[in-house]
Amino acid sequence: MTHLDLTPFYRSAIGFDRMANMVDSLFQAPEQGQPNWPPYNIEKNDENSYRITMAVAGFAQADLDIVLHEQKLTVTGKQADDSEDRQYLYRGIASRQFERRFQLADFIQIKGATLRDGLLHIELEREVPDAMKPRKIDILDTGTVIEGTGSTMKSKRK
Repeated sequence: MTHLDLTPFYRSAIGFDRMANMVDSLFQAPEQGQPNWPPYNIEKNDENSYRITMAVAGFAQADLDIVLHEQKLTVTGKQADDSEDRQYLYRGIASRQFERRFQLADFIQIKGATLRDGLLHIELEREVPDAMKPRKIDILDTGTVIEGTGSTMKSKRK
């Protein structure tokens, strides 16, 4: 199965088109030459905290770009070509450019990034707005009738 038909979902769901497109793209055939380098880890530190760790040995801070646009995180590495300055007898260390993309869920924010010992760490945190968090709804006593308005309200039992 290489394609999932989400047409019935589109007819009955409003505002979920981005999610449906993401699910649909999971079933697409992978692109030729899709990068598998550099290797990376995705860690869940706690309920709302995540970390992406990428092995970027040989890249300096100036060679790396991290961009967040419309919940898509893109990490790009570009090194200057120094092969004109050097003559290699054997070249086993990769110095290729890369671009890695990550689709972030709603309310995921980037808290920072660090480069240390050839590892790029990107700290992420889920920050759910207060309006989206569960809240307790008080239940009123149906036996109480409220009379008056403003500061002269009095309650009276039936």
